[in-house]
Amino acid sequence: MGRIFVVELEGKAYRCKFCKTHLALSGELVSRAFHGRQGKAYLFNSAVNFTVGPQEQRMMLSGMHTVADIFCCCCGQIVGWKYEAAHEKSQKYKEGKFVLERERIIDGLDTEFYIDTHPTMSDAEDL
Repeated sequence: MGRIFVVELEGKAYRCKFCKTHLALSGELVSRAFHGRQGKAYLFNSAVNFTVGPQEQRMMLSGMHTVADIFCCCCGQIVGWKYEAAHEKSQKYKEGKFVLERERIIDGLDTEFYIDTHPTMSDAEDL
């Protein structure tokens, strides 16, 4: 095994719920209107600090896609998937983008220390 190099993102970052490793910047958020295995999910233009599983064909709500699950590089927990290819023309915008499942990530606010001082965003809000 080699060394794991972790990228520390500057700014508001979404992090792994299990080990707090940075995964994506809030500025890379495309949509909050996605659904994952565990419920709500977010679509990002880019992500960091993950490993990619094997590609597979998966039937999603929007049709057939070629996807690969992504795992936190530090703790190994599955955090979402990467769209490798879309089979329908209307879904091509997803190719190369990342979905992070809301139940597996936390936002840039450390809720342990700011329990009642920061308002939270509703999962129903969209960009």
